[in-house]
Amino acid sequence: MTAVRRLQLVGNEEEGAKRAPTPGAVRVAIATSDMKSLNAHFGSAPCFAIYDVTKTGWDFVEAVAFDGHTDGSGAHSKNDGDDRIGPKVAALAGTHLLFCLAIGGPSAAKVVSAGMHPIKTPQASPIPEVLERTRAMLAASPPPWLRKVLAQAGVERKADFEED
Repeated sequence: MTAVRRLQLVGNEEEGAKRAPTPGAVRVAIATSDMKSLNAHFGSAPCFAIYDVTKTGWDFVEAVAFDGHTDGSGAHSKNDGDDRIGPKVAALAGTHLLFCLAIGGPSAAKVVSAGMHPIKTPQASPIPEVLERTRAMLAASPPPWLRKVLAQAGVERKADFEED
């Protein structure tokens, strides 16, 4: 069984519970091994940094860490029969976008069925760069795939073509 640890910055006890996304924000999870960069594959990520991103900026929500992750070398661990993907998907529930270096087909299917949109990046990037690109997309005219994610998340109203 994979152990899950959560780290949140809280100002009072009311904020200690898992907080809902900021109104108008898209919740973003970033696969990381050092909490500084998007630098991990989904399945081998020891940690995910979670942020709420709006058109004007972003706020850190929490870090979710996992025991029993692989080293990313392709070698199988002794606990290889354990389900490592299910607990990660469950821990990231409520996230709209998932950034990672790579994600396998079965894992991507589980992520999508949980309502998240996985985004593979070709190379590692500092977390602030990923967040700024996301913020800029939200502030400009978001691409169709992002408008769909925003509409499903309740962040942006779906287009009503009957009004046009």
